[in-house]
Amino acid sequence: MRVAMLAVILAAMAAPGDASVDGAVAAPAAPETDAKAALAKLRALSGEWQGTFEWTGARQDKGEMGARYYVTGRDSAVIENLIADGVPTMTSAYHLDHADLRVTHFCGAQNQPRLKAERLDLAQGAIDFAIVDVTNLAAPDAPHVVSLGLRFVDADHITIIFGFTAGGKSSEERISLRRVGDRTL
Repeated sequence: MRVAMLAVILAAMAAPGDASVDGAVAAPAAPETDAKAALAKLRALSGEWQGTFEWTGARQDKGEMGARYYVTGRDSAVIENLIADGVPTMTSAYHLDHADLRVTHFCGAQNQPRLKAERLDLAQGAIDFAIVDVTNLAAPDAPHVVSLGLRFVDADHITIIFGFTAGGKSSEERISLRRVGDRTL
């Protein structure tokens, strides 16, 4: 009986998914090869980009946006600086965490959402991230990013889609970029 019970416990511990602090079960990790391939796709963004942003939903705004991508940490991370009026306003750091692709977004709202890729569909040019947690969040309803999508249109065009919430109201920021500078930064 004890051996059978131990086998059941060990099998449950080996089941896919990670238990979070609140007892919820997270989605199983994406296959490591997919995450590595996605990071390689992100590395290929190195260079200077220009384009536009548009907010829809509870927040409304539009304008010009630039970006600069570069690789750091001996090829282990890709840094994305989003630039408005010549000043970096947001920075994201994409990296692997074992078999998962993750991103920490240093937001203009002065908090840091941490997200994990839940969809890696490179054949369709799509990576979708879901929020894991947020550091430096003033209150649960304070403005913050809740999702992030990347759409690789082609080698010289990308769309970034931020899902955002503030005071219980949702918005989306869509940033459309085209490559304008050197790929070897």
